[in-house]
Amino acid sequence: MSAQKIELFSFSGKTRILHLTWMAFFLTFVVWLGLGPMMPFIKEALALSGQQAKVLLILNVAMTIPARIVVGMLVDKYGPRILFSAILILGGAISIAFAWADSYQTLALARFLSGFIGAGFVVGIRMISEWFPARQTGIAQGIYAGWGNFGSAGAAMTLPFVAAWIGGPDGWRWAFTAASLVAIAYGALYYFSVRNTPKGSTYFKPKKTGAMEVTSPGDLALYILMNVPLYLALALLTWKLSPARMGLIDWAVTDIVYLALAALFLAQSWKVWHINAHVLKEPVPELHRYKFKQVAVLDWAYLVTFGTELAVVSMLAMFYVDWFGLSKVTAALLAGVYPFLNLFARPGGGWLSDRIGRKLTLIIVFAGITGAFLVLGMVDKGWPVWMVVGMTLVGGIFSKAGSGAVYAMVPLIQRRMTGQIAGMAGAFGNVGAVLFLTVNSLLDYDQFFLFIGAVSGCVLLLILFVLEEPEGAMAEIMPDGSVQMIDVK
Repeated sequence: MSAQKIELFSFSGKTRILHLTWMAFFLTFVVWLGLGPMMPFIKEALALSGQQAKVLLILNVAMTIPARIVVGMLVDKYGPRILFSAILILGGAISIAFAWADSYQTLALARFLSGFIGAGFVVGIRMISEWFPARQTGIAQGIYAGWGNFGSAGAAMTLPFVAAWIGGPDGWRWAFTAASLVAIAYGALYYFSVRNTPKGSTYFKPKKTGAMEVTSPGDLALYILMNVPLYLALALLTWKLSPARMGLIDWAVTDIVYLALAALFLAQSWKVWHINAHVLKEPVPELHRYKFKQVAVLDWAYLVTFGTELAVVSMLAMFYVDWFGLSKVTAALLAGVYPFLNLFARPGGGWLSDRIGRKLTLIIVFAGITGAFLVLGMVDKGWPVWMVVGMTLVGGIFSKAGSGAVYAMVPLIQRRMTGQIAGMAGAFGNVGAVLFLTVNSLLDYDQFFLFIGAVSGCVLLLILFVLEEPEGAMAEIMPDGSVQMIDVK
């Protein structure tokens, strides 16, 4: 058996954990990203304006930004078993509340809160990294994330039909309720079916909690700087909801949110400083160092790959309806093809990373993302629908393979902080979604695609000149004080 081969048709040992975990992730995405393909139904049933619908799409990804950071810390401390179960159960309950909201304000609040279920992705990254060795981590993480991400396609291919079958103004409500009840039931099943590590393995935890550990003064400064985009994304969303745009909150509330975000940033920066100030006084031994620039580049890479996926899957059905006059069900079906690519594209990116290297794979996929979306930036309403769908699929293959390549590298930086590193990268994915969806709400669809291509080109330069291929082994301290070396080749 080759080093990279995984017996997918087995349901024992680590493969059993892989299947149970990707299914948990799948259900979080059904509940979370079902909003995109269901939006034409919700918009019609509640007589929402185009801007109100677009704001809901942005709200849907906003909470996931801080949630992935927090969940990354919690999973490193408490383990993925309890975290994934809690997210499924609580997220399903909030989704039911969204489904039966009776005003736009309640609908918007419930959708904002529902965004935290997207943090479940981070939990599975830590779980898979515990059960699979470095030589298989790319393909295992790719299968987990790719098949789990297929939940958005699963939602697009089922929920609109359930809503249409039930019919009436409440059809979409019953569709969301059914999906949420399944997620709640599976959350309980997951808790009683898995454990955090293989028998006899150590679950490494951070020495300190509340912020990521860094190992040099330069990395400390970079870590604080890299938190800025997370708060800017939330500030951007606040501006979108303010009287300057939608008017869903007044100027007093807008100013309070801005001040709260500034205070939270200062508080987090102080926490980062408090945990890592010792690196300014005495150097960290070489054996225990890692380069935070690796984390930073992967953050920006995921901003493009997953940010693109979230944004495109959220707007694609409306794009087909608005520009090409397709029916709601047909548009939802065509939009559902895009996330369907996750079944093979994201595992393919992970597999390729295991075979030819992490950096080279990222260079290839980012060249593809840049080219595909720059071409889509030239689309107009005269293009044949099949050509537009085909080009979005090309861009989707590269972006999803890129997400697989990013998370093929994430677990190879520092094992005890895998959850936090995955959480930060995942949060940047949602920053990308907020950024791209905001651009989508301000500009035409062709300009939206062009913007994605330009941002991807900038990140490609970072990958070429800053990112380094993982080599050798990472050091982790056992509970008895001894050092264990974990291969990252």
